[in-house]
Order: sequence, then structure tokens, then C-alpha cells
Amino acid sequence: MRVAIAGAGAVGRSIAAELLENGHEVLLIDNDPKAIRIDSVPQAEWLLADACEISSLDEAGLNTCHVVVAATGDDKVNLVVSLLAKTEYGVPRVVARINHPKNEWLFNESWGVDVAVSTPRLLSALVEEAVSVGDLVRLMTFRQGQANLVELTLADNAPVVGKPAGSVPWPEDAALVAILRDGRVMVPTTDTPLEAGDELLFVANQDVEERLARLLSGR
Repeated sequence: MRVAIAGAGAVGRSIAAELLENGHEVLLIDNDPKAIRIDSVPQAEWLLADACEISSLDEAGLNTCHVVVAATGDDKVNLVVSLLAKTEYGVPRVVARINHPKNEWLFNESWGVDVAVSTPRLLSALVEEAVSVGDLVRLMTFRQGQANLVELTLADNAPVVGKPAGSVPWPEDAALVAILRDGRVMVPTTDTPLEAGDELLFVANQDVEERLARLLSGR
């Protein structure tokens, strides 16, 4: 898979290194000569150019990319890169970094964004997940808010403790996809019993999150 990353800062380089390790082709684009640190990710292609310019994206061969990642520290740049990648080059998958939470509402299909990643929100969710028991925590949003990855750690007195997963009347548009227990990742079956301390991971429409939280907490 060929991936273009706009923004060769610490975030962009880290993404590139991970993708290269997984066997993908990566192109890093940045208009700051100081950011072109080829020795930091030598296996990647590098391009000194403005990713908001059509001529630069032509040179980058964006039409050959399967994924574009807009990972600069400027939300305006990330939106423009996303829009150009989707509308001008038909890139199948566009992932954009959100630097400021107040701009989250802009990162949607209208701007060509398939997946928006908010670093502040993600860090906040991870903190909540680490300290919350019995409360539903949103970890990640898919497809502009139509579905979320949510987590809840079952309290000792949760009403579903001791019940098989298949006997719980989960809301529509909510799917239990994994159980984390004693350091193991379990794929739940209808017979899997739910235990206190289980971390339950769901993919759920945000409209049913409140019902899901009530079901699991009894509140």
C-alpha cells in the first residue's frame, strides 16, 4: 500500500516509521527544509514541497496513493490537503490530524476526511479509560461520528456480571467486539460469561451510547 503523509514533523515521521515496518510504501511531504530529515526515516520517500499546492501533489503522484495522512500541526493545512486528496485525486482513504478540539466539527466528509484523529481527545479518553470503572468512555470515532469505539470496565455490582454475553439485550447499533480480561484479549461468544473487572469494547452508534451505559451500569 502506498501512503502519502503531509507533515514530516515528529508525528508524521512516527507514522511513517510504523507503516514502513509493516511493509508499506511511504512518501513524506513538507515545505520546511528543516523538516526534511531523511536520515530519521531513510526508507521513506521525501519531498520538499507545499502539500496545499496542486503542482506539488502532482509531483508526489497522489493519484497512485491508497491513503493520504494529513498530519501537520496546522488544522487549516490538514483540511486543505484532505479536500484536495479526495476531490482532485480520488484517494480512497484520507486520515486527518486534529490539533485543536474546537475545529473537530470541520473534519468531516465535506472536507474529504474519512477518519479524523484528535490527539487531545484521544489522550483525554485514555486518561478516563485508565481511571473509570462503570462509566462509558469514548475512545475513537469512525466515519464522522456515525460510529464510535467505546469502553466500559464492569463494576462489581454491574447488573450484567455473571450473565452470558449472548443473553444480554444489547441495543441495536451496538456490538460487543472484544473483552479484555487478565491481560488477555477475548473475542466474545454467546456463551462467554461477563465478569467484574472486564473491559468491554463496543462499536456503537452514538445515539445508543446512553442506553448502553445504563444497561451496563444499572444507573
